[in-house]
Amino acid sequence: MTPPADPSRHRRKLRLALRRARERAGLTQREAAERLEWSQSKVIRLETGTVGISVSDLRALLTLYGVTGPAETAGLEEAARGSKGPTWWSPYHDVLSPRFAQYLGYESAAATLHTYHPIVVPGHLQTRAYATALLAPRGLEPQRLERVVELRMARQERMFAGGGGPAATFVLDESALRRRIGGSAVLAQQLRQLLDLADRDDVTVRVLPFEAGAHYSTLGSFVLLGFADDDDLLYVEHAAGSMTGGENLELLARYQECLGTIMELALGDAVSHDLISGAERAIGAR
Repeated sequence: MTPPADPSRHRRKLRLALRRARERAGLTQREAAERLEWSQSKVIRLETGTVGISVSDLRALLTLYGVTGPAETAGLEEAARGSKGPTWWSPYHDVLSPRFAQYLGYESAAATLHTYHPIVVPGHLQTRAYATALLAPRGLEPQRLERVVELRMARQERMFAGGGGPAATFVLDESALRRRIGGSAVLAQQLRQLLDLADRDDVTVRVLPFEAGAHYSTLGSFVLLGFADDDDLLYVEHAAGSMTGGENLELLARYQECLGTIMELALGDAVSHDLISGAERAIGAR
């Protein structure tokens, strides 16, 4: 069963629609707030999607902006009703940074996802045992470690359950197939999960072989999210996390080019599948 749309997806729809409607009306955020006798911060929060909006407030904005089409109005009112309530990741606020929580909102609404990791299997694809073994050396308290793992599993469930997630492409470095995170049994189980997920129509798993050499993101992982109604968004993964979209088009373009290079260097789908299968068999033969 496809999970219900997260409130963050409705907020994003409203964010884009309200910003564009205001700009078409020739109003600044301050002018819109003054016309409605609101604080400017309220308009800003609505346009950044950090809060939901009531239907009555939405109607006031649409009237101000001259949006009168019945179909558009009805669709936005439906989104406003769905924008209330907690997001799926709200229960994990104790282990989420504000930056990563913001990223998850974008990921939940993305049409496509492309990611590369040079060292390990990306979090989207990790088994519970692999994720636990990977996080163990960080010295987290046992309860906190379990919470982080639960968050990864919930994210995976949202992405792959019911086919409601983005069309996803994962490029793994060959080293991720060989590095024995958690030991042979854990890695074998992880490789089997990679093969199972790669069989899905909405998932592509490809391997960047050792002989591929260097490229722009050799030393770091990144995610590129694509949207049907907005510009791409880049998330460069490190301890603090980093997001960029329209505010740094040069960096975004550099990583888009890097993705193109990586996809050219990576093995094809069938050869990647054979390499992962071979790594799994090699573990069993030991």
